[in-house]
Amino acid sequence: MDRKSFIKASMLIPFLGMEIKDFEEALGENALMEKMPVLFVGHGNPMNAIMPNEYSKKWKAIGEQLPTPKAILCVSAHWQTRGTQVTAMPQPKTIHDFGGFPKSLFEVEYPAPGISSALAQKTIEAIKEVHVTKDFEWGLDHGCWSVLKPMFPKANIPTFQLSLDYLSKPETHFKIGMQLQSLRQKGVLIIGSGNLVHNLGKLSHENKPHDWAIEFDELAKNKILEGNFASLVGYKGLGKAASLSIPTNEHYLPLLYTLALKQSSDSLQFFNESIDMGSISMRSLLIGA
Repeated sequence: MDRKSFIKASMLIPFLGMEIKDFEEALGENALMEKMPVLFVGHGNPMNAIMPNEYSKKWKAIGEQLPTPKAILCVSAHWQTRGTQVTAMPQPKTIHDFGGFPKSLFEVEYPAPGISSALAQKTIEAIKEVHVTKDFEWGLDHGCWSVLKPMFPKANIPTFQLSLDYLSKPETHFKIGMQLQSLRQKGVLIIGSGNLVHNLGKLSHENKPHDWAIEFDELAKNKILEGNFASLVGYKGLGKAASLSIPTNEHYLPLLYTLALKQSSDSLQFFNESIDMGSISMRSLLIGA
């Protein structure tokens, strides 16, 4: 057994048979946890959740590679609110927030448990940049469950979401991301789910990537490798390719949360590096694993 597998197994042994509430209490303020990695996942077409393809196969492989999280916090492109909210229900519903897809996709359920009010409160207390409130209505939207279904198919890890305040500037979203750092040490896997390039008005039926999509995808990759996150926060100054790639920013903002959590000692690797349907970048990022 390699070191990562040993750590993964050792973390679970003391908690077998525990209820979620007991599990969270056992991993309280003084618990020693391996710092969790952070993910940005380009989720793309909702059908990726149920179609075995290059994207979902890689999500499955990533799930098998990661240490088992105590909980999963997802920042999804598909939950925009006025103000910042965090879900705090014990059993979040599976939200089918799309239209025009086969019945089989609407029948998908991802019955992951939610979190205790205490863990939601820890998240709220970690964020100093803005006022955060608890939400008891939302659930798990497809930006979250379409990725988690292949990644963690047993749906047995407590999962919650943090909303995107559509009135906040990119700088504010980045600062909120930075303030989630303490959750990594508590065993929480933080996932940003969106798409670096996302322009539904420019989809290509021939699946040929637009030149501007390739240009901005490569530009962003280089900025990430350089550690020049400030320029990505200020993406509006990156030219025409950026404006075509980000006509609206809800799919781009989850990337900023992920980048904000990168520490100097964290490793960095890309996966699913391709443009789908001409104008959707599936580029994804794993930090700290």
